Amino acid sequence: MSRRTTLLPSWLPIDPYILALLGTVGLAALLPASGAAATVADGASTAAIALLFFLYGARLSTREALDGLRHWRLHLTVLTCTFALFPLLGLAAKGLVPAVLTPPLHSGLLFLCLVPSTIQSSIAFTSIARGNVPAAICAGSFSSLAGILLTPLLAAVLLGGSAGGFSADSLLKIVLQLLVPFLAGQLLRRWVGGFLLRNKKALGYVDRGSILLVVYTAFSHGMVAGIWHQVTPARLGLLLAVEAVLLAVMLTLTWYGSKRLGFDRADRIAIQFAGSKKSLAAGLPMASVLFGAQASLAVLPLMLFHQMQLLVCAMIAKRRARDPEEHDHPDQSAGRSPTPEAVTARG
Repeated sequence: MSRRTTLLPSWLPIDPYILALLGTVGLAALLPASGAAATVADGASTAAIALLFFLYGARLSTREALDGLRHWRLHLTVLTCTFALFPLLGLAAKGLVPAVLTPPLHSGLLFLCLVPSTIQSSIAFTSIARGNVPAAICAGSFSSLAGILLTPLLAAVLLGGSAGGFSADSLLKIVLQLLVPFLAGQLLRRWVGGFLLRNKKALGYVDRGSILLVVYTAFSHGMVAGIWHQVTPARLGLLLAVEAVLLAVMLTLTWYGSKRLGFDRADRIAIQFAGSKKSLAAGLPMASVLFGAQASLAVLPLMLFHQMQLLVCAMIAKRRARDPEEHDHPDQSAGRSPTPEAVTARG
């Protein structure tokens, strides 16, 4: 997330992966998979999702997560922001339907509010802003772990039929495609962890390539079904405005709310970046499982929000880096020296 384009201002982070995602959407618009090709793409997408969650499980360090429990107040605050405050704001946005948002776009916005926090970019921005990096690592890891269970369950409760509800088929699909691979990764981590660490750069391409395949399959379904006729440029502009307000509210609540709770500057930085951001890497495959053929519209708000949070949080991190120095909080010593394995790209 730290890569920048030299032709643009240094404070403006352009993630090349966002360009790849947009290119994939364009490819799906021009050459959508249909018929036998769609069947092959669906099978490959299902396998890619299982692989992604296996890798997530194999990379998550159980030992470091347990060590981070010593700073439980911070992690509980981030989880509350991610899985309580965000969903409440998403539910409140129901009042914008149909004047501002269409029902499918609101479903996508609400799904965005249920997705776990990021890991990689939260760590990067916390580091730039001179915040509590070990806390950001653990908070992101806990959020990702909790999201494996909470995101599908909250989606089933709050989105109802849009996400498949509580049918036995949908729950079985969640267990087989998300939970089983994740648990398998955790169980095999002892044997495959070293290989993943040695080849983390190559496996990063596997991660991103798998997500691109999921995006292509989802948007192909959308093109074949003709659902993109429901989204006009004006609606996209309104969606961006709603997401800008959502991000501003969460950035404000995490910063000033954590101050009211007694956290020091370094902890507040970790809370702000981990508690206000959403994971594209976790959200895209989850949406594919939960929404099926309607996943393309469901992930559109998440894709837009992802790039917006990078731009805004990069500017905030730069500004926080210029803040006067403060003494460290005593709890920050917990996990001060994370292993390189802990900071691999997972969000």
